[in-house]
Amino acid sequence: MDWRNNRLCELLGIEHPIIQAPMAGATSQEMVVAACNAGALGSLGSAEYTSEKLEAEFAYIRANTNAPFNANFFTHDEPDIDAEKGAAARKRLAPWYDEYSFEKVPEAIPSSRSFNKEICDCICALKPAVVSFHFGLPDAELVAQIKAEGIKILCSATSVQEAVWLEQNGVDAIIAQGFEAGGHSGWFMDRNGADLTGMFALVPRIVDAVSVPVIAAGGIMDGRGVAAALVLGASGVQMGTAFISAPESLVSDVHKNAASNASGDDTVHSTAFSGRKARTIVNRYALEFADVKDWPDFPIGNTLSKPLRKASSDVGSPDAMALWAGQAVGLNQTKSTAEIIEDVVAQTKGILGNMG
Repeated sequence: MDWRNNRLCELLGIEHPIIQAPMAGATSQEMVVAACNAGALGSLGSAEYTSEKLEAEFAYIRANTNAPFNANFFTHDEPDIDAEKGAAARKRLAPWYDEYSFEKVPEAIPSSRSFNKEICDCICALKPAVVSFHFGLPDAELVAQIKAEGIKILCSATSVQEAVWLEQNGVDAIIAQGFEAGGHSGWFMDRNGADLTGMFALVPRIVDAVSVPVIAAGGIMDGRGVAAALVLGASGVQMGTAFISAPESLVSDVHKNAASNASGDDTVHSTAFSGRKARTIVNRYALEFADVKDWPDFPIGNTLSKPLRKASSDVGSPDAMALWAGQAVGLNQTKSTAEIIEDVVAQTKGILGNMG
């Protein structure tokens, strides 16, 4: 049996059971097109896009590929505007703003809104093949509206409890996101103090708990990771860090260089950039604020840190940048998106045997 002929490929209409992760701020329309044309599911990180931006991005993608693609959104709770936390954060960041010659720290306000009715209406008019969510699902009415258009829904789960809830609430496939993954953890249900779970422990437990296809994510960089995930029972994989250094990636050269030179033992979860736990390559900013817990609610932190991140990048320094990357970053390469997918497919086929 061909390892690529499975439920996920059939569900999403793709050749290979590989999803290029929708990394907001890193995924370009060119990367999406390249992934799609290489037989994977290209994904557009759309969390901060307006309806007009979505329409423009979709137009470009559809002009350059006939393959299905995915649009991804955040579904976080709208933040509480806590004046005391905001003032404390601004005071904490003031020395950094002085260092980069800014006059003042921005006001502690949200940088973007969660997925809402306006964006849902836009998506239902544009009709991508797939929509995926991070931090849980939107309101049931919006889920029903999307499903009524025949759009497939994916969502990240970081625990069995989250996965079971997602299946009960209408997802077509579940992305089992392990502790190793770069960027923001998709957790959305309380763990009563327990930590996040690694991909190898998470995937088989979710596979046993749900009936929909499961997509493994976190630490998968090559065919070895794909083969391992499939053996664990996953129907496919989602890969993000593997594409960070590709020419189609939107991240700065500073970020690409940091990823290319990382060992893989130098990443950490930090809440200092956005207010939510996200994995970054260690730098001076992440180290200085490693013990700070009382940041304003996500995504207010993005408003507070974004000017610093840009200024740091502009002067060629990684010190204040959000260098999103997973724990396997030491394995990434500077090949194109298409070449990475081609290599992964060939490696997986070699490991699992010539099954077609």
